Amino acid sequence: MTTFHNLIEPPNLIRHFQDHPPEGFSPIAMDGVPAFSTKFDLLTTLEPAVRRRLKMLPRWRPTTCFIGTTVSEYALFPSAAAPEDVMRIVSRVTRDYPFVIIKDIPTEATLVGDDAFAYSDRLADACRDAGFLLIDGQALAYVPIDFASTDEYLSRLSHARRKGIRRKLRSRASLEIEAIPTGDPRFDDESFLETLYALYRNVYEQSEIHFDLLTVPFFRAVLQDENVHGIVFVYRAGGALIGWNLCVREYAMLIDKYVGFRYPEAHEHDLYTVSWFHNLEYALEHGLRTYVAGWTDPQIKRALGARFTFTMHAVHVRNPILRSLLRPLKRFFESDRRWRSAHADS
Repeated sequence: MTTFHNLIEPPNLIRHFQDHPPEGFSPIAMDGVPAFSTKFDLLTTLEPAVRRRLKMLPRWRPTTCFIGTTVSEYALFPSAAAPEDVMRIVSRVTRDYPFVIIKDIPTEATLVGDDAFAYSDRLADACRDAGFLLIDGQALAYVPIDFASTDEYLSRLSHARRKGIRRKLRSRASLEIEAIPTGDPRFDDESFLETLYALYRNVYEQSEIHFDLLTVPFFRAVLQDENVHGIVFVYRAGGALIGWNLCVREYAMLIDKYVGFRYPEAHEHDLYTVSWFHNLEYALEHGLRTYVAGWTDPQIKRALGARFTFTMHAVHVRNPILRSLLRPLKRFFESDRRWRSAHADS
């Protein structure tokens, strides 16, 4: 089995992505480098305010080649291939696609370790040499488990934040919370799987960004696979299932992957905040060192006490005119960089 730099998830999660890609995605065979193609709305990564102003414009959705996956936090590169070799492999497809994007290259060693970061740093240099433009990526939220209790964790937050969080956590008293490991026979029940998927679709549909719509076969494969090392936290109120959260365990990390919510019940029970603290408590109880909380909603996660590590994307534009336009406009695609700058001292 191929081993990868930057892989912090169980390898089977990547295999299930390749076997059951999101709707409209096509895996690309690229000498061991995970990649896929899909029609891509170029406005997807614009700052939300800019994207809303442009939403009435006709959309161009060119078929784009992405190097990476949407189920791993980072771009994955075969451990046996030098960065320059990876770039030679990737460069072969730049003639076939109007855009080639290497997504989520780590810019820090925080979660991937020094060796993987040094590799990615060399790869970034190889990207520049190959004519790729480097664009700041998203903010990945994480929490070091360096506290003895959630009370100690809360004590590090401001008084106003503590007060608001404690108020929301009162909802826990009315909830039943169950942890079901992946591979459990309950995930053989098609009706249960359909219910979980419907709640996932609820979250997907209310999101501002629609990119990778995962499928029922993907979730079936993941939830029935004990080697994914996953835990599904199921939340019920009055016996009714109102939410779930799939996390995976690897390298002493609890990595938050997918959620499903029933609305408005999830909002009424402050399930986002409740699940955040339940995950922290699980990580603490099981001796894990980090909770990795994902890419979206950095403002909310910051209020809950998260720290952030950032990525970059390497973009190749085949058309020379578009390529010349992207450089001065790239700042509009770096919304998390602007958010980081605005909160650097707060």
